[in-house]
Amino acid sequence: MTAPGGGRPIGSVAETKAGTAVFDPAAGEVSVIGLARSGRAVAKLLAKRGARIYASDAGDAGGLAPVASELRSLGIAVDVGRHDLQRIAASSLVVVSPGVPPDAPPLVAARTSGVPIVSEVEFALGCLPDQRYVAITGTNGKTTTTSLTARLFEAVGRTSIAAGNIGTPLAEVALSDDRPQWIALEVSSFQLHDTPSIDPAIGILTNLAANHLDRYSSIGAYYLDKAQLFRNSTTRSRWISNSDDPDARTMVEPTPGDHFWFSVRGNADAWFDRSSNTLMVLGKPLLNRDELALIGDHNVANALAASLAVMLADPAHQTPGAVVRIAEALRRFTALEHRIEPVPTADGITWINDSKSTNVASTLVALRGMRRPTVLLLGGRHKGEPYTELADELRRTGRAVIAYGEAALLVERDLKGVVPVRRLGSSFDEVIAAARDVAKSGDVVLLSPACSSYDMFDDYEQRGRTFKNTVAQA
Repeated sequence: MTAPGGGRPIGSVAETKAGTAVFDPAAGEVSVIGLARSGRAVAKLLAKRGARIYASDAGDAGGLAPVASELRSLGIAVDVGRHDLQRIAASSLVVVSPGVPPDAPPLVAARTSGVPIVSEVEFALGCLPDQRYVAITGTNGKTTTTSLTARLFEAVGRTSIAAGNIGTPLAEVALSDDRPQWIALEVSSFQLHDTPSIDPAIGILTNLAANHLDRYSSIGAYYLDKAQLFRNSTTRSRWISNSDDPDARTMVEPTPGDHFWFSVRGNADAWFDRSSNTLMVLGKPLLNRDELALIGDHNVANALAASLAVMLADPAHQTPGAVVRIAEALRRFTALEHRIEPVPTADGITWINDSKSTNVASTLVALRGMRRPTVLLLGGRHKGEPYTELADELRRTGRAVIAYGEAALLVERDLKGVVPVRRLGSSFDEVIAAARDVAKSGDVVLLSPACSSYDMFDDYEQRGRTFKNTVAQA
């Protein structure tokens, strides 16, 4: 076989039937690239498995000091602020964090020397034999769908955890002696690229749209990584996808296995019956739309996908009692932080934190859920997509756009003349103040940036919390 990410045949490491590299302690040192949460977790998992490990991160040495200290206490060699490329090139295996781009020097060094590269998810899966999991990917909605899936498994009496790209590394689950009956596993395109053994009990593709064009050369290249979810499909596989999304249908339909569909537009295995305002799953009425405390049709789709997955996972989850418990869990589910999350205020304006919307398609989905005049806060670090795709929805519901950060000039260029656009710099206090000036009582102010946060913040979470804190203090 060829090493994931390119390079020579693996050779010195064992292979599973799915074709993935399995760690062999005798094969030599393993390099871990990136020491954020997933890198830290997989380094500890490797240490538990008896590996000799070199871990490195080119980030700020001061900020990484606590992680470095913890890993060194386990006997792991650690570099922060740099990578030892010669040492990485001599490794038997490289385990990479999803935030490390494929053209990063340590990965180039590994590929040039024929060192196999796998994701943290890949290594963790090898440490979780016979684990049942639902894998969820897509451009938008995957985190909410993952959270819902884990919550609904719990509702029907199964132990479950949401892991992967959602925040809890799969390696943390593998480190625990208390394994759940089911894992709801969110996987990004970056993770799928280097996870050759992925073979879920059920796989969900929420939707497809342009994203990460700052990292991928084309939409096709991005879609190719998304398609890796299906790389080990057989006639026994089960797939759930979005009947309303032509690109998703095109990707999924040729895949071997049983196919199930969800839709908010028409009849499907799980669908929204607008005539009765009811969510339907496998021919069973689940709950009234008004009982779901989530904004927008896209969240109806997420709820349908998660409910369908849990009901398909076991016939016992389709009994009348189980359906009642699933419906009650959906009623109790509220918006996740940074995902169309209302921010309580007393100023007559509805402030919504949708900081997780880091691409144009996601912001478009958020706008479609707005039913009142909306001031859109748009900007950050440009990801290569045109903002003109927001024009029609802005004409419908937009009061104004506040353009800020590195992308402000591009936002203004693409949307000027559609609605009033006020271009600002990189002061978030000024952004909030400008929104407050423009918005009228009863309006919505929507932070849905369609950009990454890295020009002004550490991540989208810091951006969202800054938004909430600033709004609350005003």
